[in-house]
Amino acid sequence: MASSKEYLEFVLEQLSLLDDITYKAMMGEFIIYYRGKIAGGIYDDRFLVKPTKSAVAMMPEADLELPYEGAKEMLLVDDIDNKEFLRDLFDAMYDELPAPKKKK
Repeated sequence: MASSKEYLEFVLEQLSLLDDITYKAMMGEFIIYYRGKIAGGIYDDRFLVKPTKSAVAMMPEADLELPYEGAKEMLLVDDIDNKEFLRDLFDAMYDELPAPKKKK
């Protein structure tokens, strides 16, 4: 099942306290970038983020879920209605996110 554009728009609105949030559509899903780094994505209308140490610390009860078959587990964001929490989460995660891969 692909994610809806409406859910993407909702998530982007919830992330509106952050500067430099972008996304890329990929096979019916959406990859979410924060300041050029992949922070998470929308998969089957679920908002998932990379399980960095700070993300796990801020969401200790969060479920680990597979975004798609064969992928690494990611954290399901339950507190998606709290814009301030999402801002703090992404700011805390940023330094732990891998740098973008160089294009050949």
